[in-house]
Amino acid sequence: MSRIATRFARLRAEGRGALVTYLQAFDPDRATSLEILRGLPDAGADVIEIGVPFTDPMADGPAIQKAGLRALKAGATVVGVLDLVRAFRDAERDTPVVLMGYLNPIETYGTARFCADAAGAGVDGLIIVDVPPEEADEVEPHARANGLDLIRLVAPTTDEARLPRVLGATTGFIYYVSITGITGTRSADYASLSPAIAALKRHTELPVAIGFGIRTPEQAAIAASVADGAVVGTALVETLAASLDADGRATGETVGRVLGRVRGLGEAVRAARKVAA
Repeated sequence: MSRIATRFARLRAEGRGALVTYLQAFDPDRATSLEILRGLPDAGADVIEIGVPFTDPMADGPAIQKAGLRALKAGATVVGVLDLVRAFRDAERDTPVVLMGYLNPIETYGTARFCADAAGAGVDGLIIVDVPPEEADEVEPHARANGLDLIRLVAPTTDEARLPRVLGATTGFIYYVSITGITGTRSADYASLSPAIAALKRHTELPVAIGFGIRTPEQAAIAASVADGAVVGTALVETLAASLDADGRATGETVGRVLGRVRGLGEAVRAARKVAA
C-alpha cells in the first residue's frame, strides 16, 4: 500500500478523518519552510500538501499568490522543492507528501524525469490543478510507473455524466472542492457538505478530503467528520504571512505560530468522530 492509502486506512480504523495541511514550499525561505515541514506531523498534520510555486497560479486566491511570489523571490525551483521533500524525508518516513501545482513547471522540467525524481525524493502524490483527466495522457503513465497517486479535484459543479471519468482517473484520495472559485475567498457551505459527500461516496471507495473554504478548527472538524479529511491551506498561509516582518522575512514567531495553528486544527479534527456517509 502507498503511504497515502496506509494513512487513510489507519485513520479509518481509528474512526476519524485526516487533517491535510497546505503550505507553499520556500515560503518565506527554504530554512523556515523546512523547519515548518518537519514540525507538521507532530503538530497534527496527517497528510502534507506542498505547493510548488508558479508565476501564474490561476486557481489560487490572493494569500497563496503572495506566498508563491515570496517563495519565488526566495529562490524556489522545482529542483529546490524536490530537495526540500528529500530533506524532510531524512527524518520522517510515514507522513504522506503531496505536491500541488500546475503543469507548466512539470513540462519544463520534463514530465518523465519529474515523476521519477519526485518519487525518488519521497513524494507520494500529485495534484495538478490545470490538468483535467481528459488531458492527462502526458502525465498519467509516468505517475503510475513511479507509484505516484494522481489526486483529482471534484467540485459541486462536476456533473453525473463526467464524474465516472474523473473518479476512474483518481488514486490516493479525492479532493472535494467545497466552493466554486479560487482558494481562500469564501467559506464552505456546511449545510450542503454531508449530502454532497454521501452522494459522491456512492460512486467511489476512495477517501474524500474537503478543501477550499476550511479555515477554523470548527470547520475542519465538521469536514473531517462528514468526509475522510479536511484540507486547510489559506488559513495557514495567512498565519505565516502575519508573522513576517515588514520586508516579508521570517521572524522568531513564524514557525511557532504556524505550527500552533496546525495544532489547534489537529486537536479539533481528532476530537470529531467520523459519521457514516
